[in-house]
Amino acid sequence: MICIISCAFPYQFGAGYLVGVLQMICFWTPDDLSRQIVALQQRELVLKEQNSTVTNSARTLEKARQQLQEEILQIQSQLLEEKKKREQHEALVRRLQKRVLLLTKERDGMRAILESYDSELTPSEHSPQLNRRMREAEEMVQKLHAHNTELEAQLSQVLEEMGNHKQRAEMLEVEMKVLKSQECTAEQSTSITKEEINSLRLKIEELEAERSKLEEENRSLEMKLEKLTLQGDYDPSKTKVLHFSMNPASLAKQQRKEEQQQLQEECERLRELVRVLEGGGSIHGNLEGVGSFQSPQEIAELKKQVESAELKNQRLKEVFQTKIQEFRKVCYTLTGYQIDITTENQYRLTSIYAEHQGDCLLFKASSSSGGKMQLLETEFSRTIRELIDLHLLRQDSIPAFLSALTLDLFSRQTIA
Repeated sequence: MICIISCAFPYQFGAGYLVGVLQMICFWTPDDLSRQIVALQQRELVLKEQNSTVTNSARTLEKARQQLQEEILQIQSQLLEEKKKREQHEALVRRLQKRVLLLTKERDGMRAILESYDSELTPSEHSPQLNRRMREAEEMVQKLHAHNTELEAQLSQVLEEMGNHKQRAEMLEVEMKVLKSQECTAEQSTSITKEEINSLRLKIEELEAERSKLEEENRSLEMKLEKLTLQGDYDPSKTKVLHFSMNPASLAKQQRKEEQQQLQEECERLRELVRVLEGGGSIHGNLEGVGSFQSPQEIAELKKQVESAELKNQRLKEVFQTKIQEFRKVCYTLTGYQIDITTENQYRLTSIYAEHQGDCLLFKASSSSGGKMQLLETEFSRTIRELIDLHLLRQDSIPAFLSALTLDLFSRQTIA
């Protein structure tokens, strides 16, 4: 008995195999055909099991790849945090170094002032008051030394922390490289399409562009912050300003004022006494106490002291006047503006490139300290409304406004 049975053969069998099977079928009995069918079914089951194991291994590899990607993202975020911390520490180091330089400059300036003041005085003119001031200056210098040592200790601590963070960042980079190598091996075992690769590349390029943009913004913000710190600005949320109720500087000024007033009163009384004695008249009641204790020798010495004090005051006035004139000339040469005080807390600015003599700007300070300035309206300010709107109203920057006005006036003169 010959039977023809149609069955589904696997795709991996060739045409020759099918022809041989058909030739064998022609001479098989039903028992042989049933046994062959069972064998084929068993083989099909084995192949299905192998297929399921391959798919499971592919899924596990895909999960492992995803886990590696998540670990890489976490390590990259940690690396960014460490880099931010390191940059913050570097900025702190720079600020501490600048602060140390400022303190050393202030110390050197104080020493120079004290040395110049002591060089003008003779040994006989030193008084206990000057000795006390010298001791106060030495105590101030010692405090500055102590503060410098504290700053140096803080600087060394920050440098040590920065080195630790740098070492940790290097370790994270090594771990990230290892994970990247593991990810590469996992990617070799799995098939990724070209579209996914292109999309990932586009995402990486976008992230790189965004990172470069953020780095530029960070640099600009750091420069602005350093500029503000150099200008004396500070963060009220982080820095607290303390004012002494018994400030040594204010007490010294008050004491000096009282002593100066007492000396002036005493000089007036002595002058009156000298005039009376030179005229040969009688001493008044308010001058009897002074005349009873002062001999002619002491009066002559007091006269000399008064004359030397007046001469010193005159010399100081002349020096201050010349220094003020020199400072005004330097400001006029460097900034291009002549600054005059018209009334209290009101200043007039005249540019070196002004077309007319009356072209000037008026600024008024909101307080005696000059913390905030306001531009007053003049005939000249009405002609530069565009610069005022741009630099004062929008940007809120008086230096930028004055610089732009200087360039505008200079360009008018050069074109003319």
